[in-house]
Amino acid sequence: MPTLLRLDASAAAADSTSRSLTAAFAAAFAASPGNAVVNRDLHADPVPHLPHPQLHWAAPLRNGSAPDPANEARQEALIVELLAADVLVIGYPLYNYSLPSSLKAWIDHVHVPGRTAAAAGSGSPLAGRPAVLVVTRGGDYGPGALNEGRDLATPVLELVLGEEMGMDVSVVACQWTLAGNGSDREARLRRGERERAAALEAVRVLGSRLN
Repeated sequence: MPTLLRLDASAAAADSTSRSLTAAFAAAFAASPGNAVVNRDLHADPVPHLPHPQLHWAAPLRNGSAPDPANEARQEALIVELLAADVLVIGYPLYNYSLPSSLKAWIDHVHVPGRTAAAAGSGSPLAGRPAVLVVTRGGDYGPGALNEGRDLATPVLELVLGEEMGMDVSVVACQWTLAGNGSDREARLRRGERERAAALEAVRVLGSRLN
């Protein structure tokens, strides 16, 4: 049974653009008979900060005091959930130009050299699996804009999930989600509507293609 793991990291429970986009992706994926969707809300049910440094490594690569068994079991459950998924979709807004802390905590638990990431000549069991990043940005981060290059979240996920864990990463970005104030507010609103429509179409296409 093909399975999608859907992660949401927005602090907004309602009226969240990133959540609406991952929901559309999940609906397109689930439209194929037999497909399953596993939902994890990283804001409503947060993963704690990594409690022990040795949890960063697979057990054979550890050097130091042993982690608490309960913490080890929690990490293992998160890794097993990820490994069981055929497709991963992550929805997140930029918070202070970076990752929501809840998503960073999840990454710290599942990025484990020697287990989910290549280390000491080993490959990654996630190599080639699709990972779709759905990022929402309040303003303009495009070429020539003041915030060009200031999305500090997406490059980290591309590095960790793609280069380190070997996943096939795609990015769907939706900008201008915060209209703000000022004389150009209406223009910003229209721009945001166009951005959201384009992102919605992109996630529906990807969800259908990857199902």
